[in-house]
Order: sequence, then C-alpha cells, then structure tokens
Amino acid sequence: MERTPITREGYERLKEELARLEKVDRYEVIRAIEEARAHGDLSENAEYHAAKERQGHIEARIQYLKGKLAMAEVIDCGTQVCDRVVFGVHVRLTNLDTNEEVVYQLVGPDESDVSSGRISVTSPIGRALIGKETGDEIEFRTPSGVKNYEVLGIFV
Repeated sequence: MERTPITREGYERLKEELARLEKVDRYEVIRAIEEARAHGDLSENAEYHAAKERQGHIEARIQYLKGKLAMAEVIDCGTQVCDRVVFGVHVRLTNLDTNEEVVYQLVGPDESDVSSGRISVTSPIGRALIGKETGDEIEFRTPSGVKNYEVLGIFV
C-alpha cells in the first residue's frame, strides 16, 4: 500500500473531522433515529429513513477518514530549505500568457483546494513544479490546453 503525503495541518484537519463525526454527529443521528422510532410506523416514517440514510453517510465517512489517516505520511514543511520546489512549500508564479500572478501551496491529494491556493503534488501543475527553482519556467497540459508559468519565488 502506498503512503499518501499530507501536511501536519491537513492531518490535524482530518483528525478533527473524524473526532467530530465519532463524538458528536454519530450520537446526534442516533438520537434522531430514536426520536423518529417513537413516532410509530417506520415503513412510512420519512424522518426515520432520512436519519438512517444520514447515519450511513456518517459511518462511511468515518471509515474513509480512518483509512486516509492510516495511509497518511505527515511531512513537516517547516524544516525544509526553500531553494527548490518540494512538498509543502508555497510557490509564487506568473502566468506567462496573461501575466497573472498566483501563489500555491503544494499539498497532498486529500487536502488540495484550488480556491484556497492549495494544489496537489499529483496534479499536472504540481508535478511540473517539483524540483524547480526561482526563475525556472514550467509548461504543463491541462484540459483547457498547455499552460506556461515562471517560478517567481519559493517560501515556507
């Protein structure tokens, strides 16, 4: 089985979500099922069926998170030297076609969120960035075509 890289912050977020699901959400849905049962006939009880469905989603998410945490390899980004692009660093880039500047952090696939500036190291741009230095140009293919960027800076 292959380990999945994750930042310390991403790992902690997954642990917090798991704890909330196990200690809060699970018991809330159990109470909702008990309350719905008290209303009588379960075959036509929409509240009961909705609560049971929610319970299934919660239990599935708990199992998913346990698997992700078990396979996670936490990489501490704060101890890295920032002369090359590596997992966990922030990279300031400029799009060579539009002159638009962006800042991304390279993270694991389970914690990527482009709208928050976190991109996966397994994404096309993430793979193209690994090992690059300030001043290097990268080219990568996306569904909308080939993109060209220049690395302006690397920082933790």
